[in-house]
Parts: sequence; structure tokens; C-alpha cells
Amino acid sequence: MTTNLQAATTLNNGVRMPWFGLGVFKVEEGAELVEAVKSAIRHGYRSIDTAAIYQNETGVGQGIREALAETGLSREELFVTSKVWNADLGYESTLAAYEASLAKLGLDYLDLYLIHWPVKGKYKEAWRALETLYKEGRVKAIGVSNFQVHHLEDLKKDAEITPTVNQVEFHPLLSQQELRRYCQEQGIQLEAWSPLMQGQLLDNPVLQEIAAHHGKSTAQVILRWDLQHGVVTIPKSTKEHRIIENAALYDFELTPDEVARIDALNKDQRVGPDPDNFDF
Repeated sequence: MTTNLQAATTLNNGVRMPWFGLGVFKVEEGAELVEAVKSAIRHGYRSIDTAAIYQNETGVGQGIREALAETGLSREELFVTSKVWNADLGYESTLAAYEASLAKLGLDYLDLYLIHWPVKGKYKEAWRALETLYKEGRVKAIGVSNFQVHHLEDLKKDAEITPTVNQVEFHPLLSQQELRRYCQEQGIQLEAWSPLMQGQLLDNPVLQEIAAHHGKSTAQVILRWDLQHGVVTIPKSTKEHRIIENAALYDFELTPDEVARIDALNKDQRVGPDPDNFDF
């Protein structure tokens, strides 16, 4: 299991992806964003996750460039993810969206490019575009986000390449057992967005009790639970002390009993949209 912040999982195409990274959902362009990215990289993070719809790729790219200059790391040591938005799902439009994301980020390639949502009747053409980008060596790995089992099954009918990653809402109140099992069987790496349920879990008594036992924060217990389930996780924070705290997960381990107690909190409760019922 993961022993440090640089620990990585090997995706189904052989590419290595860090188990832990920084998410920047709802972080606006500007100095705070640039500083958060730099701070994360400075403190050992090697994975940064953004998306076209976040409208902050320019700042993320600036943070990456400044961090590389400061730390002497190479671009190849980082793992950068972005996602194609729903309005751009289509063969040509997805190819164009990829170029637009690269231009904003100021990068030559992405490590991972995802279809952000499974828009009915649109995601197969978008997937064909991702396969083209992958075959041309323009992107290291391709995957999806917010796909349920039936979306993945549908995609599989026409896809030449199996997605490497499925990034979904995942936290103790939405532990996605069926999807997790399916992805494991198919060799698709599950990745958690909103792992802390946008802060709504931080005062959960079961989590607080386990955290107190380990001398850790509730957030650290949740993120450790993700990792022990083999789920890649990308908590969002712009505050340096929180960025450091979130990553301090490698000096303790949850017992099987504690993992089971956290698993038992599941209510299939979402904080984000339902992938089977969204209209954007």
C-alpha cells in the first residue's frame, strides 16, 4: 500500500499515477490558485487535477511552471489531469477542447484526459477522440468521470481502449461498492472527487472517534480510508497548512475493524449531481 506522497498506482496501460493529488474545483483564477499549486508541489504532491469547466487551467499551468522552476523538478515528474466539458463532447470538438486545455495550461501533453460527464448520445464520439489522442501519443492516459456501471458497459461495446480511470464522487456516505467492484474487475482505477464531502463529514462522530484514537484529523482518517480501499484521491485546498495536513497520511493505518465501521456509514448519499439524472 502507499507509503509516501510519491507512491503511485500502475494504470492498465502501464502509466504510473500518484495515489494522492491536489484538486482545484471551484478555485478561481488568481494568485491564491497559483500559490496553492506551487505549495502542493513544494510539499511533495506530484498530481494536479483540473478541468476545462473549472476555468482555472491558466492559473494551474502558471503554478506548475513556477513550481518546476523553483524545485528543479521536470515536467515528467508531475501528473496533470484535465477533463473535456459536456458542451465539447463530439469527435472534432473534443479534439479541439484538448488543444484548448493544453494551450491554457501551457503544456505539451496531459498525463490523463477525462470525459467529465456521461452525456447521453455524446460520450462515445468523445471517447473515439480520446482514443485518437492516445494513439497519436498526445496524452499518456485516457479515462472517464462520473460513469456508472451501465455507462462503462455501453462504452465498452464500441471502445477499442478500456478507460484507465473513472473519477467519481466517493466518500464514506457514498462508498460506491458495486462500481468499485466492477472497476476492479475491469482494471479501471477508481478516483475520488469530493472525498471529504465538501466538509460535511468533518463532524461525523464515528470518524471523530477514530481520528481521536489515531491522533489525526477527521479529514486525514477519510483520506486514509480512500487509500486503504485502493482509491486515488484528490482533496481540494488552497491553504498551505491544510495542503500539508491532508497529505500526512503515511504514519498511521486504519485497522480492518475501523475500515468496516467507516464502510458502514454508507447511505448512497450524494453531494454532487446524479450521473443518471443531470441536465448540463
